[in-house]
Amino acid sequence: MPENHRKTLPEIISGTVNVSMEEIRESTSNCSALRRKLAKKLEPIDLRALDDCLELFSLTISQLRKVLADLSTSNSSAATTYYDDLLTLLSGAMTNQATCLDGFSHSKNDTRKLIEGRVKRISKHFSNCLAMVKKLKKKKKKKKHPRSLLQQEFPEYGGISRDDGFPAWLNRKDRRLLQTTTNQTKVDLVVAKDGSGNFSTVNAALSAAPNNSNTRFVIYVKTGAYFEYVDMGSSKKMIMLLGDGIQNTWIKGNRSVGDGWTTFQSSTFAVVGNGFIAKGISFENYAGPSKQQAVAVRSGADFSAFYQCRFIGYQDTLYVHSLRQFYRECDVYGTVDFIFGNAAVVLQNCSLYARKPNPGQQNVFTAQGRDDPNQNTGISIHYGKVAAGSDLLPVLSQFKSYLGRPWKLYSRTVYMLANMEGLIDPAGWLRWDQNSSVSLLYYGEYQNRGPGSNTSARVTWPGYRVITNATEAALFAPGNFIQANQWVPATGIPFTANLTV
Repeated sequence: MPENHRKTLPEIISGTVNVSMEEIRESTSNCSALRRKLAKKLEPIDLRALDDCLELFSLTISQLRKVLADLSTSNSSAATTYYDDLLTLLSGAMTNQATCLDGFSHSKNDTRKLIEGRVKRISKHFSNCLAMVKKLKKKKKKKKHPRSLLQQEFPEYGGISRDDGFPAWLNRKDRRLLQTTTNQTKVDLVVAKDGSGNFSTVNAALSAAPNNSNTRFVIYVKTGAYFEYVDMGSSKKMIMLLGDGIQNTWIKGNRSVGDGWTTFQSSTFAVVGNGFIAKGISFENYAGPSKQQAVAVRSGADFSAFYQCRFIGYQDTLYVHSLRQFYRECDVYGTVDFIFGNAAVVLQNCSLYARKPNPGQQNVFTAQGRDDPNQNTGISIHYGKVAAGSDLLPVLSQFKSYLGRPWKLYSRTVYMLANMEGLIDPAGWLRWDQNSSVSLLYYGEYQNRGPGSNTSARVTWPGYRVITNATEAALFAPGNFIQANQWVPATGIPFTANLTV
């Protein structure tokens, strides 16, 4: 025992991570055995939930390996400079465990009970690690700027923070790609339904794309509606999908919980490969308002960006599952909890539209899933507008609409400088259920405008606040929230310029 006191904090965290990895391997074996032995007895939803767990466990192992790599630097104090990367990876790993268990929400069997003990114990390890990583920040040496996780994976990325509306992980070349038209962009593969490209489906092009690339690979998806389910695995890094605009290029599907899929597997388009970019594409889940959860896009891709895209669905349209994400000039349509998940995500200059729900339902724009006070996650909605869709406008008085509700205990969502139309209920926010806690969440509003932004009759929850301090608001701007301190230029100036036009 005495020698434990001589270990550095990174070494203690590494030890906990190693224990967690072994327990995840045991959970993987357990889930695989259950799936094999009970395949004929279980309902499809249980089998799919077990499949979710196996995929999520595999992703967690990969994330923890990166954590160990960060922590094992020759100079142990240098590990503190990876503070935000460590928080992101551990937050994502913890989210994976919660998602595994969430997959059994609609099960009629006791399958969850056979695995949840181990999974909850693993989550507890991650919670302890997050608390220890928070202590590293206090020891951080400001003068040292070693290479970040992103710079290690993708050497061409300089990691210099910018104030042009794009996050720092987009290098100059990628920013030019986003700012040019299709015919000005050099592409690597072309997808075309009419046979004029290299492939006729998005999946075929992705299969042909290189694995684990550290340079950008551009796939041009020409005009057309592509009815297919895309699941981009972690090996498909640095992929860019470039469409012909949201009116022309569509990826569509209709999986739903109502038809026996887990929420995780209901997505029309799913991506976990780091460095992903999409521009000019509409993603749709057309299952309808009666099919419960039906995801159009699920993203667990770190350093990912969607630009001038559209996401269309009803319940659970956009699943911002985990890690760091950025959305700019996008449109999101839905009804219940239609932007949800536990990523660290900024939606900047985006238009969010509530649609007409089923009778008796109410519209909820966000449902954020932060499970632990030390997770660096949350939904930040910056500029843009909150509005009613064209199908809701004629019946607006029949339905209530809310800015969000707390999916998990430490739910965190902010709206800053957005234009809120009159559909928002004066209370602004909704409880998850009658017994849910509202004391540990963080819900904030900062200098929004429009008839729906009046905060005089808002909820009086302990966790809700009208943000009046620009410094507090700046914590949720792209520079700080999804890049954090290690991505800010050496001047240390916060991105307060992002908070005003």
